[in-house]
Amino acid sequence: MSARDIAAPVLLVAVLAVLPFFASGTMLNFLVSALIVALGAQGWNLLAGFGGQLSFGHAAFFGTGAYVTALLQIRFGINAWAGMAAGIALGAVVGWVIGFLSFRARLRGSYFALVTLAFAEVLRILANAADFTGGAAGLLIRLQPGFGNLQFPDRGVFLWLVLGCILFVLLLTASIERSRFGAQLVAVRENEDAARALGVDVLATKLKAISLSAAITAAAGCLYMQNFLYLDANIAYGTWISVEVLIASIIGGLGTVLGPVVGALALHGLGEATKLVSGQITGIDLAIFGAVLILSVAFAPNGVMGLRRLFKGRAG
Repeated sequence: MSARDIAAPVLLVAVLAVLPFFASGTMLNFLVSALIVALGAQGWNLLAGFGGQLSFGHAAFFGTGAYVTALLQIRFGINAWAGMAAGIALGAVVGWVIGFLSFRARLRGSYFALVTLAFAEVLRILANAADFTGGAAGLLIRLQPGFGNLQFPDRGVFLWLVLGCILFVLLLTASIERSRFGAQLVAVRENEDAARALGVDVLATKLKAISLSAAITAAAGCLYMQNFLYLDANIAYGTWISVEVLIASIIGGLGTVLGPVVGALALHGLGEATKLVSGQITGIDLAIFGAVLILSVAFAPNGVMGLRRLFKGRAG
């Protein structure tokens, strides 16, 4: 990984990191929410953008991370940092299991996408029915500001924590893009049979990709839980997060390092701007998301990052 690969992620995070010094509380809340989605989108992009394995069920990993970190704190009194680490680890395990069952059966394309959606829905129903997970009432973490509880009186500190996770995953993605594993992912995305003929272990490559993807998305779920301190099955395993990470990645640019972050910020920024102009019309942001997705697919299939490369190429 070259200095050029590192420069863009570091610069983007550095610009966002100075905002707490002069931004309002409303702006910080917006940034935290958008960047949590961006983190989940980075996980989705690793599997779908680089590996070509489209998923409609990343809520399964997001919700697992969120529920594990919440349950360990509420039921067992475990430190929030340890809870987050466990949530990320179990999210990766769930991803591996779903991937193993799906990829061993040679599922791909729309079949794999629907299977992931089905797993997320099953987890939602189970979480909604079980007393241990709080059932329909959900879970509420007690407000106790402190470093050990991952709760900070200053919203800027939590934003820096989220940005730290974003930067780590950006650098990880940039490293994967230049690595042997990244080349194997692209080979599998373009043609599985050809990749297998060239000696690529397709199953192992896919399982590694979905495990990393699930771990990253689970981390987003953990941060979501610590940000809002409340969770229920429809939030944790609802289709909203699967849709948002998918749209953010597509709008930002599939298979690019910065695309998911740019897409999430643009998408949420447009949604909030629409609410300000049109008022609090229920579902207006979702309508805008759909319209932007259609326009992006029709006129900018490579996303915002693709447009940047196009303009740069024409200028050169």
